[in-house]
Amino acid sequence: MISSKPLVMSALLLLSFGFQRQAFGTILSAWDTVDLSQNAHLLPTVKPDRIILNLAENPLETVGVNWRTGTMESTSYLQYAIATAGPEFSEHAQTIAAKTSYLKTQQDDEPTIEAHYHEVDLNGLTPGQVYVYRVGSDKVWSEWYQFKMPKKEGPVSFFYFGDAQNDVASKWSRVIREASFQFPRVDFMLYAGDLINHEDADFEWGGWFEAGGFIHASVPVMMTPGNHEYAKGVILSKHWKPQFNLPENGPKGLEEMAYEINYPDLKVVSLDGEQIDEIPAQKMAQVEWLRNILENNPKKWTVITFHYPIYSTKPNRVNEDMLEYIKPVLEEYEVDLVLQGHDHAYARGRVTTQNGQEVLGEGPMYVVSVSGPKMYEIGDDPWMDRRAYMTQLFQWINVHDDRLEYQSLTATGELYDAFTLEKDATGKNKLINQIPDSPERVGEP
Repeated sequence: MISSKPLVMSALLLLSFGFQRQAFGTILSAWDTVDLSQNAHLLPTVKPDRIILNLAENPLETVGVNWRTGTMESTSYLQYAIATAGPEFSEHAQTIAAKTSYLKTQQDDEPTIEAHYHEVDLNGLTPGQVYVYRVGSDKVWSEWYQFKMPKKEGPVSFFYFGDAQNDVASKWSRVIREASFQFPRVDFMLYAGDLINHEDADFEWGGWFEAGGFIHASVPVMMTPGNHEYAKGVILSKHWKPQFNLPENGPKGLEEMAYEINYPDLKVVSLDGEQIDEIPAQKMAQVEWLRNILENNPKKWTVITFHYPIYSTKPNRVNEDMLEYIKPVLEEYEVDLVLQGHDHAYARGRVTTQNGQEVLGEGPMYVVSVSGPKMYEIGDDPWMDRRAYMTQLFQWINVHDDRLEYQSLTATGELYDAFTLEKDATGKNKLINQIPDSPERVGEP
């Protein structure tokens, strides 16, 4: 005899969703119930979710905080304090009202989602200090999160992730978590585009936030948009600006997509590769802006990120605009490290152009990497010092004084590639390869 309990529970569950639609701030149609039953935990409610720290232009004194609630929460707050060894920090917390925006999205088979996104800039923080914060209201607060501001002097370390994009919650999540196990204290995280697969798919964004969890809420993040953050090549995801709080110091019209971050000895620049590829005016605006900030760059180290690679790892793929317009600027101003995505494989190497000929082993260090499970075939080109196929990776990078250390590790925490750049008194880099004594992963898995 078949028990009726599962049927009764399913009916009650769907009925409960029906009563809670307004509370979730969500519009649902009858055929959405299967999607909803699998993703109900991703719907906005009165409780804050999708909490994230964002890297600011001056990361020693400022950090941006974003979070989401249902539309029933028109006002939300952030409380923060200097961390203490005991719980007394909460007695001294300051409260800041957030800037709130409304977002309504729908894509493909997903239901229409309505939510409020909230953001606060925490300014005037003390370098090297540890802070705690929480977000919400007296109705319901998040847990207290803790983060540490970088020091004025000392190393700056960060993670670099290539495309996450597909099966983010189920198959990419282990990568960011393994990174945090291997290197539990970094200053920020960098994403080279294609965080998700469909630009306005709210449940996909929910999976990305779910995978990052408290890590995103505890370590400042910067990201550059990829082609999958765009619709039809020119329409940026509606989620991008409400859910992130990135610098607006780039070219006009490219705020929070093209921007710069400045540590005492390190400049990190994001370029919007999709708009370089699709919109000539925005391409030239970025070229001019990049040339200007590099011309007047006092930093010892410069790292640049964008989505479309200068040199592709996928056979027979060429990004002509990147080669023609961006590569010459990187070489002219001797950019140290270029972090890219898009090709769903791994390779790195140095290339420059002299007298019209490409010279290997000199110039910027170009890296293409992938952190998610979607994979492309890998080429075998002369510029590649180390390459990998069918391998999920993350990178740890540490910049201190005259040394830039780089490690690329697999999803299981094994060191796959490593090198050090040592900068001499003239600003030239010496490459010290530290490739592990293990075979390249270039055949079938």
